[in-house]
Amino acid sequence: MTITDRLIAPNATRSEAALCYSAAVAGAAVAGLLARHAGGSAVLIIVVALVGFDLFGGAVVNATDSAKRWFHRPGRDARHHLAFVAIHAQPFLLALVVPGFGGWTAAAIYGFVVVAAIAVTATPFHLRTPVAFAATVFGATLTTAVLAVPTFLVWFGPVLLIKLLLAHLLPEPGAVDERVPVTPRPVA
Repeated sequence: MTITDRLIAPNATRSEAALCYSAAVAGAAVAGLLARHAGGSAVLIIVVALVGFDLFGGAVVNATDSAKRWFHRPGRDARHHLAFVAIHAQPFLLALVVPGFGGWTAAAIYGFVVVAAIAVTATPFHLRTPVAFAATVFGATLTTAVLAVPTFLVWFGPVLLIKLLLAHLLPEPGAVDERVPVTPRPVA
């Protein structure tokens, strides 16, 4: 298994890989530069850059057709998706190294994302996309307008939400829940 198979998905196309790696590197650079501009220490800049690499790159990765096929392949269920969401504990890492990004902020962001992921996966298939979008817009508002987040990290909450709720939890466009028969509605 190659590094691209692990970081993106098995059978990712060259175009997908180029786009994903470009987004990850650009995300790391933007996040690191914002942290540097804010006067962060070398450790803070490195941690924020690594988080940027993962989140910006991951948002693009999880939106690729290859990753959608991989993460939503037969045998994968809500438990797998929720475990993927749960391992994203970056809010707590940031709370350890970023002054002004406290433990309560980390817990609120992490808790919101996990509860939102549970809501999305528990929702009937045909409503998952609008529920995921509703959770993302309200979560973005929470993380940018309500919680105490240093200005150079305002991107963090929205990008985390996009990566996990919109890109990861939602299947390929046009996917149909095979457990529910699709019957067209009569046109009146």
